[in-house]
Amino acid sequence: MALPLVPYARSYERIVRLCEAGGDSRTLRERLLGELRTTIGFDAYGFPLTDPETTVGSCSVADVPWSPELPRTTRLAYLTSANRWTTLDRVALLSRLPDPAVSRLWREALCDYGIRDIASLVFKDRFGCWGHLDLYRRDRPFTAAEAACLARLTAPVTAALRRAQAETFVVRPPHARLQSPLALLLDHDLRVLAQTPATSACLSRLVPPGHGRAAMHACVYDVAAQLLAVEAGVDTHPPRSRLHLADGLWLTLSAARIADVMPTDRRHSIAVTLEETCPAERLALFARCFALSPREVDVLHHLAKGGDSHTVAHRLCLSEHTVQDHLKSIFTKTSTNNRVMLLARALGA
Repeated sequence: MALPLVPYARSYERIVRLCEAGGDSRTLRERLLGELRTTIGFDAYGFPLTDPETTVGSCSVADVPWSPELPRTTRLAYLTSANRWTTLDRVALLSRLPDPAVSRLWREALCDYGIRDIASLVFKDRFGCWGHLDLYRRDRPFTAAEAACLARLTAPVTAALRRAQAETFVVRPPHARLQSPLALLLDHDLRVLAQTPATSACLSRLVPPGHGRAAMHACVYDVAAQLLAVEAGVDTHPPRSRLHLADGLWLTLSAARIADVMPTDRRHSIAVTLEETCPAERLALFARCFALSPREVDVLHHLAKGGDSHTVAHRLCLSEHTVQDHLKSIFTKTSTNNRVMLLARALGA
């Protein structure tokens, strides 16, 4: 599809080069936003990664005027079905809706901040959903040409985000372990009621210096808001997300209602737990990040169970030669040279 204006075509080429250059996911997103700000322009943005399987957001890069209301706006975002990232095909505009008021997020929050239009992008492929981006404007709506430009860049950005997540799979050093139980208690409006002592220190590692305290609980708000979305029938994905903390350590966040055994003021509260991602979940995520084929995933899982080529071939009804071919492909995709290195990266130990 040819772009209607040359500046957008040149911007697309620059974005492709940024994507090919790689880098960690935060730096990549900040550079992409810088290019988009120059070419298209916007007044605010939110760019979270997502768990590729559950689509729940995490590790957001954002600059929005409503950050003091982050719990409320996150709750409304997850309870809004219009232009929700889970239902998008590349790009959608708020201004294209028959009535912007069908967006609960815009109707109950963002219109008070003077937002006139929102360009919503989703970055997904056959291996999962890797992130989504909302660009906000106050002065004018996004044009059809701008929407076409944004739609075209979703493919290279999707691949770059997936590769950035793949690069986090390294063997964890001894210090990359969770030493204490991590949990928070939230009310229905996602206000934090209590948390274990080590939780704040752990979550603060997700936020670079100078980005403010409000972002510290963003991933917690996301998983709790997803629980509300499931309860409201807006979405069916489980309220769970996996995110990379640091040094190859992946965390799994889960949200659930507290049973009626709590004191009256804590009944029906939302508990969010954080724990180290288990080997099986980590292995499944590793396979998605490195774009392994279904048969390569089968081989990897049997290797992780301790099988050699003969055993794997027998269990999968394949020849040993075919298993070796799959292994070579896996080694190439994951930049590993042998099974020990492969499993060390996949399992983190």
